[in-house]
Amino acid sequence: MGDAYADIPKHGGNFAKAVAVCINSRQCEAGGKQVMCPSYRVTGNPNLSTGGRVRLLKAALSSDLVESALADPTLAEAMELCVACKGCKRECEANVDMALIKAEYQAQRFARDGVDLRSRLFAHTPRWLHRAHWLRRSIDWRNRSAWLRRLGERWLGLAARQPLPVPAARPFVERAVDDPPSDKSRDEQPEVVLLVDTFARYFEPEVAEAALTVLRAGGYRVTVAEPNRAGGKSGRPLCCGRTYLAQGMVDNARAEARRLLEALRPHVAAGRSLVGLEASCVLGLRDDTPALGLGEELADIGRQVLLFEEFLAREIRANRLNLPLQALPDGETLVHGHCHQKATGALKSMRKVLKLIPGHDFEIVDAGCCGMAGTFGLESEHAVIAQQMAEHALLPALRARPTARVVANGFSCREQIRSHGDSRPRHLALLLRDALTAKTAV
Repeated sequence: MGDAYADIPKHGGNFAKAVAVCINSRQCEAGGKQVMCPSYRVTGNPNLSTGGRVRLLKAALSSDLVESALADPTLAEAMELCVACKGCKRECEANVDMALIKAEYQAQRFARDGVDLRSRLFAHTPRWLHRAHWLRRSIDWRNRSAWLRRLGERWLGLAARQPLPVPAARPFVERAVDDPPSDKSRDEQPEVVLLVDTFARYFEPEVAEAALTVLRAGGYRVTVAEPNRAGGKSGRPLCCGRTYLAQGMVDNARAEARRLLEALRPHVAAGRSLVGLEASCVLGLRDDTPALGLGEELADIGRQVLLFEEFLAREIRANRLNLPLQALPDGETLVHGHCHQKATGALKSMRKVLKLIPGHDFEIVDAGCCGMAGTFGLESEHAVIAQQMAEHALLPALRARPTARVVANGFSCREQIRSHGDSRPRHLALLLRDALTAKTAV
């Protein structure tokens, strides 16, 4: 592909090198069935393509007044409208990782200007949900009150038109006595450690419960990853650090990743399989946490963790998976892939697993980003473009098949679809639980 480092900017060190890997092929501005870049796809603005952002960053980092150049409004807008879809990591010939570049850009901006209140609130979501049990009522009240929605938009920049996800009445708690593995359990089946992410734990505990049911019905011994409480450490549930990194709070993300490493170290040593439910969390462990400087051990964990569907597909290939699934009621299933599922190629695993259900008619929707992209769709200045992303292909495809079941493994994807009045989206784990025979379903 040529010398990727032929045009390294004058300032920025390794950050400049990360930017300079772009070879300016403009593949990111091509049409077709690409993920990257959602904001470019709906606006046509070349600054919002991966290559466009690279050109702006190179110009800023080559400036003699680099600090002021990095604060340029055109560059700021281009970086703000990156939704960290990771499409570039897969589709760009040089594998430019604009999502990680954006995280560093935000970190530098916050070091210069300070962290705004909204970013702090979003970043600390795992802590808020653990400690502030009154959040559920407050968020529900806000969603029901037009006055509070307008107030939140004025003070915090939360889009008044967009409902906030409401925490479940009771978060996920693993049952005190584990279900024994089914009598189909075999010695060669790996033990599984389930990583229950913040979103499944506090917003949709039924997803984690369904995943446990499915895995145990397949004969696997499953434990849920819990924090290391030795020495009086906090019992706050584990988190991969995604919410912090997405807001550019790198030190906090590093602290969360370190907690996770300490908790998973004995499981890795024991040879257990690590399985996660949320694509953004799993891909964060694979792609982003190695950049946090915590050593090769954390990088090894990132390489070993699998998405729920990836684990099941691996077990199918190894001829170790034997789920007693039965046919679902008549009707087709539409599958919307999270951007990070697409970036990891995990939709192939989805297809393999969905084929296990007898007589199952399913189709993967040809659509890009849903527009929610973590907190992007909740932010007032981004609400319009988030809506455009949703309407680009996804929402029309769902409206055209109003009776189909909908599977969407991304929490933000499900929230985006629900916010437009469609209550159908569910995680794959729930669909598989429904397809279990009556003998094993709970």
